[in-house]
Amino acid sequence: MPDTEHQKIRASFAPPRFEIIPMKGVEQELQYLPDDAIVTVTSSPTKGLDATLALASLLRSRQHLRVVPHIAARMVADTVHLKDIVQQLTDIGIDEVFLVAGDAEVPAGPFDGTVPLLHALADIGHGLRVGITGYPESHSFIPDDTTIRVMHEKEPHASYIVSQICYDPQVTARWIAAVRARGTQLPIYIGLPGAVDLPKLVRISLRVGIGDSVRYLRKQAGSVAKLVGGYRPDALVEGLIPTLLDPEMKVYGWHLFTFNEIRRTEAWRQDLINRYPRMLQ
Repeated sequence: MPDTEHQKIRASFAPPRFEIIPMKGVEQELQYLPDDAIVTVTSSPTKGLDATLALASLLRSRQHLRVVPHIAARMVADTVHLKDIVQQLTDIGIDEVFLVAGDAEVPAGPFDGTVPLLHALADIGHGLRVGITGYPESHSFIPDDTTIRVMHEKEPHASYIVSQICYDPQVTARWIAAVRARGTQLPIYIGLPGAVDLPKLVRISLRVGIGDSVRYLRKQAGSVAKLVGGYRPDALVEGLIPTLLDPEMKVYGWHLFTFNEIRRTEAWRQDLINRYPRMLQ
């Protein structure tokens, strides 16, 4: 493999993108975040947006981190609430958000998905960089034809796409090619699970509705667990290298879902970067 391709692979992991969850115990893991990390903070109906913003504010106090809070559309009460969120982010120096529909069964206000929230943000003149989600597999409760259609509606108001976890690299590669074939040109970051305890990973994956992909994972689970004592996404990365290196696919890097196992995930990332020239020869 040419040196330029090795350089692109290494560059795709720097700066690293880590996703973390505002829940008990996460503070003990924050020390393992590298100073140049981009850190996204999830939101959930059980914790609420206040927990997301509180952790984002704590992280922002570490000056070298770029902090990206998730804003769940179904948790925003109204336009006044949205303006308040934007103001809070501005006050602590955050200029990027990641929009998701959210898992709340009943929306708190008029935003039942990211499209109306994107339009509302545009109307208030936010000045934020905005990330959106893509789904290589079916969404847990949004039909496939809807996710395909709304991507075109989101594109004018969004800055990039992060794909949901998928354990089959061929499925992800086909999805990225299909996104480009439909004309969407936003940069894509491929979502990867970090180095995570395997039972925990399967449990969370089933909960967020990527069951088809979990079946693929389970086929490999025995050998993975025996070799490394947990899940590591080496095979996923290797299977997606051709897509990363294809300039027409416009893959800008990786988004690591740490499930708060930051130390293990960062150790894996460093190990992978150091091993890559030997792995791909």
